[in-house]
Amino acid sequence: MKKHFDLEKLKFPIGKFHRPDPITENNLKTWIATIENFPSKIKKLTQELSVEELNWIYRPKGWCIKQVVHHCADSHINSFIRFKLALTEDVPTIKPYEEALWAELADGNSDTILPSLQIIEGVHARWIFLLKSFGEKELKRQFFHPEHLKLASLEETIGVYAWHCNHHLAHIEQALSHKDQF
Repeated sequence: MKKHFDLEKLKFPIGKFHRPDPITENNLKTWIATIENFPSKIKKLTQELSVEELNWIYRPKGWCIKQVVHHCADSHINSFIRFKLALTEDVPTIKPYEEALWAELADGNSDTILPSLQIIEGVHARWIFLLKSFGEKELKRQFFHPEHLKLASLEETIGVYAWHCNHHLAHIEQALSHKDQF
């Protein structure tokens, strides 16, 4: 008998990001700690996985573990660049990218995840150094996201990426716990 799964819950195992209002200093400290700890958490979850395990998916028609890891490297590189653009330009328009298509490219579908884990480690080390230097002025800097047609502040984006880290860690954990069900 086939099990019934809540596809929305499988897609968003920790729920969607909700911006607190106001964003407090405690929110920011928690979010920055989440971003700082992400490289060690994703490495711990994935470094000993076999090729077979790296190909387990977290939901029907979802990415496999290796694609999630490669996506996090791609996404976090893009986010780091967006932060730097917002810090050095007056409300820059950022460049969206087709993350689903990137996940299908040879490097986004490779069974070798070590380079992506190394990228995550390096980008996060630089990103955390930058984030910890922020004062109120930097937190309020913004960029324009043309895909969503909205301005995003860096303080909110810190929260979005802390959520993104936890969201994809939950996807990997989900794939590992549901390995024989999808």
